[in-house]
Formats: sequence, structure tokens, C-alpha cells
Amino acid sequence: MKIHKEGYKTLAAGALFFGLINLVSFYFISFNQPWLSWVIFFLTLALLLFLISFFRVPKRALTVDDQAVVCPADGRVVVIEETFDPEYFKGKRLQVSIFMSPANVHQNQCPVAGQVVYSQYHKGRYLVAWHPKSSTENERQTVVIRNARAEILVKQIAGALAKRIVNYLVVGQQVEQSQELGFIKFGSRVDVLLPLDSQVRVKLQEEVRGGVTILATY
Repeated sequence: MKIHKEGYKTLAAGALFFGLINLVSFYFISFNQPWLSWVIFFLTLALLLFLISFFRVPKRALTVDDQAVVCPADGRVVVIEETFDPEYFKGKRLQVSIFMSPANVHQNQCPVAGQVVYSQYHKGRYLVAWHPKSSTENERQTVVIRNARAEILVKQIAGALAKRIVNYLVVGQQVEQSQELGFIKFGSRVDVLLPLDSQVRVKLQEEVRGGVTILATY
């Protein structure tokens, strides 16, 4: 396991906060109320460990299969339905949405290999990530990857807690399947729009792993 680069500044600030508040606590409080100093210590330690867990990048055997679409994110499948895409396809597509809780790994991966043909950031609201309108009204970043088989749209969506979406892809870039796509800070959601004839290989409420679980086949 390693720490994602997006967490370096946050973890440095968290470690500094942990050190300073406990230094003050044990210096000024422990003489009269030692139990309170220990409560502060364990609470701040829990917060620091949560931050470390949030920015973790576990070592995995990533899936590479040119006949499949892999999950771009860790989390739980909350939507599998036919939908109309007004942004890029201007038509019907099969949507699969993955909800990422704060406990999930928040690195995102490319679901397929190909060329990035579209990338667009949209300002928006911060509805809870499982809200039906979060796909079209929340802050989000949309990318489309094209290969010989299909065009696959991936949408990173900010949630009520997620205030920063990071996307590393640029139009014209060639990407590999399961290559890093971006990162979303704190609870969020990722939508994948597939061709209508795709065979979905996951189920509602199923827990999936980014870069590993096969989402669909062509």
C-alpha cells in the first residue's frame, strides 16, 4: 500500500494538527485532567488514521481485458438503468453508477484502453451522491474514451462532502485500461455510460473494486 499524491498536503496538515494539539493537551491539561488528554489523543489519532486510510492506494493485480469494461472506482453499485445522455452522445445509453463512501479507495481508473476524445468540467451543486439528480446537477468531470469497440463515458461526480474532483486525462491522450484517471476527495460517485447492447456483469448493491471488477462486456 502507498499514499496517493493528492493526500500529501492533507496528511502533512493532519500530522501537524495531531502533534500540536496533543503537545498542548499533555502540557496544559494532563496535570489536572489526565483522562481528558488521553481522550483528545485517541480522537485525534483516529482522525489521522482515517485520513491515511482515505488516501491509501492498495497494491492490486489490475484487470486488462479488451473485451471488457472494468470498474473505474471502488464502491457500491447503486444504479443500473437505461438513460438519456444530453451532454455527449445526445441519445440513450446504459448507465451504471458506483457510490464511493469515505471508507472506499478514492483513486479512479480508466475502464477501457483507447483515446480520450472528450473532457469537460462542470460546476454544480453538492447534492448527496446517491441523489438521482446528482449526475446532471452536481459538480462533475466528464471524459469519453474511444477505442475500436465503443465510446465509454466516465463521469466523476462530487457529493455532499466531496469538494474537489481531480482528473488527469486530456483530449488526444492514449490511455491503457486500469490506468489512473483521477481522484475524488471524500464521498462521491462515478457514472459509466455504456452502449445499450453491453452485457452488465455487476448487480445492484454489489461491492466492486476499481481497476479489478469487470463492469460489463461488449
